[in-house]
Amino acid sequence: MKKIFIIISLFLIFICGNSINAEEVFTLGKAHNIQYEDISLGADNPQVKQIIDVEILNGKDKGNTYKLENIIGSNPYYDIHVHLKDKLLLHTEPSENGTEYFIADLYRMNVLFFLAGLFCILVLIIGGKKGLFSLISIGTTVLLIFSVLCPMILAGAPPLAGTILVCLLSTAVTMYLVGGINSKSTSAAAGTIISLIIAGVASLLTIKFAKLTGFSDETTLYLYSSHPELNFTSITASVIIIAALGACMDIAMSIASTVNEIYQTNKTLTVKDLFKAGMNVGRDIIGTMANTLILVYMGGSLTLLLLAGGIDAYKFFNLNAVVTEIASAIIGSIALLLCVPITAIISAKLIKFTDEKLKKRDIIELDNMIKGDNND
Repeated sequence: MKKIFIIISLFLIFICGNSINAEEVFTLGKAHNIQYEDISLGADNPQVKQIIDVEILNGKDKGNTYKLENIIGSNPYYDIHVHLKDKLLLHTEPSENGTEYFIADLYRMNVLFFLAGLFCILVLIIGGKKGLFSLISIGTTVLLIFSVLCPMILAGAPPLAGTILVCLLSTAVTMYLVGGINSKSTSAAAGTIISLIIAGVASLLTIKFAKLTGFSDETTLYLYSSHPELNFTSITASVIIIAALGACMDIAMSIASTVNEIYQTNKTLTVKDLFKAGMNVGRDIIGTMANTLILVYMGGSLTLLLLAGGIDAYKFFNLNAVVTEIASAIIGSIALLLCVPITAIISAKLIKFTDEKLKKRDIIELDNMIKGDNND
């Protein structure tokens, strides 16, 4: 019943939240016939024009076919190579003759839908009911970022404050939905939030003393061109916190669950004993979890690492983008490390305290029942 209440609350959050309004309208098309025309401007600037018969698959012109042009140059970053039967994402603009269509990109969402569907099926088969709640928590986190955090930042709210708010909501939903509303979930949520706050402070100090600009890749430049008023250093700190959120939730719940199970097995254990048990489990988790986080950052920065081959090492590691990525990985790992003792001590005290409080309540209720029977 409590979990149903949480799920209903989520819908209320999203109804109240603002969504991102796209300024562009896109239509789906399909390539049926392709002709090629050489329009090279010389040997140093080869270009090919594709003249494509594109069938409109949705919208008011559904079923109609238009001839669209696509220029292929020598820049693989911008070139769109269209093949027969490819689905295309089309940009539309109003014109005197109705609607004018342009090829924006290849349509790739079908692959994402397949992967997402496969992931959901595996989670439900392997995880069962817990897997269902896990999917709900994942969807909640994604929707919170898109429907709450992004509109808040674009509206001028402090990115770091918005990030902490979203992390609070995401952590609460995930912990209580997966672990239930109990002292175990509360301990895990508290350990996660405190660790993330420390990560946020560490990221702000790193940005200040390392004089990081917040411009570490092309996406930040694109964002700056449309929203130069944003605080990009705070956005960088927000990225670090969000990246560490999942790992911190994982390790916090693992430790809190372990402490709870140990206490349920032997309720004579003291807070000190429970804390030691949580720390022992945390030490085993730390090695692989920190390594996982480092590898995630390195995998995302592989192109930067490949550049190191042609640049002086000292200059390379001093680059703004490289320092940002390395600092992100280290700060995320620090948050993980601190999450272990923080969650261990909170769960040891809270689980023990909650159980003793329930025992006292039961004793008082039993005494009241006995007194009531004697009076009768």
